[in-house]
Amino acid sequence: MTQRAYNFNAGPSALPLEVLQQAEQQFLNFQNSGMSIMEMSHRGAIFEAVHNEAITRLKQLYAIPENYEVLFLQGGASLQFAMIPMNFLQADQQASYVLSGVWSEKAFEEAKLFGTPIIATSSKDNQYRNIPNLTDIQFHEQDAYVHITSNNTIYGTQWQEFPNTGEVPLIADMSSDILSKPIDVRQFALIYAGAQKNLGPSGVTVVIIRKDLLEKANTNIPTMLKYSTHADSNSLYNTPPTFGIYMLGEVLKWVESQGGVAEIAKRNEEKAKVIYDAIDNSNGFYYGHATPESRSLMNITFRVADEALEKQFLAEAKAAGFVGLDGHRSVGGCRASTYNAVPLEACVALRDFMITFQQKHQ
Repeated sequence: MTQRAYNFNAGPSALPLEVLQQAEQQFLNFQNSGMSIMEMSHRGAIFEAVHNEAITRLKQLYAIPENYEVLFLQGGASLQFAMIPMNFLQADQQASYVLSGVWSEKAFEEAKLFGTPIIATSSKDNQYRNIPNLTDIQFHEQDAYVHITSNNTIYGTQWQEFPNTGEVPLIADMSSDILSKPIDVRQFALIYAGAQKNLGPSGVTVVIIRKDLLEKANTNIPTMLKYSTHADSNSLYNTPPTFGIYMLGEVLKWVESQGGVAEIAKRNEEKAKVIYDAIDNSNGFYYGHATPESRSLMNITFRVADEALEKQFLAEAKAAGFVGLDGHRSVGGCRASTYNAVPLEACVALRDFMITFQQKHQ
């Protein structure tokens, strides 16, 4: 087999090698059907079993209570930016948004089309280097909901604990850190996540939604944009992204085989520490974008102090087999995305490359 790249892409991102190999073996003839799963009817018994098994596995891995629905949708997190206010924000209502990066800004802007979004707090003045303090969040009892983004891929920040919003529904975009560590799903009324970072290939969006919130949704909206449409039909109202759901199910099996979410979290901490230590021990040759208390375990953002050397660093890293280390176009610099499927060996290799590069150029 050709040497696999050290894949630090921010999304679509690395998938577990075991999952890719399993999919390769099953690709042409799934369960002796004589067909690929990509060719099967989504109404057939074989795919329906795959679909339902994926839902069950996610519920088990995240200890999702019975009063929640798990939906497999399309359109990515970006469609959720609009679907959420469309379903839960009336024209005469307000909702609070915590701004911690570009994606929360985009969600905030979409909400303006349907009601009145309020900025509960923001770390934009600090170039989104930190997650806002919980004590600074100003939401209101009359809010339709409070929206947060749990991990910020562009800036490399992550919530370490979540706000207690009481009776006000808490909604979280967890696209880039879902299943990376244990959470208490009961803290949230709705969680949504694009699959292409920790759950599988692009094309599937997971929504975990509390049933009492679902019952309060607006009804005078297009059928396909109602959460109830998909909840009532087990996410099979129209043709779903069948291959993506199959792959998501295989990734969930892999998470189970690794010891579950708690074990994955330990590995993620170990992986991130390897690279953060290289930054922190470089005497300023490298420096991080995020403040230490807000650092993400999923997206490690950093700069090379010498801008000319930074371009050389990225070029040499690419030549050495490291993929996806360029920072987001809006902020530049470097970014290593260490999602669940990125092996420790890749992080160690990056650390060693960073140290060697520093030694050559200091």
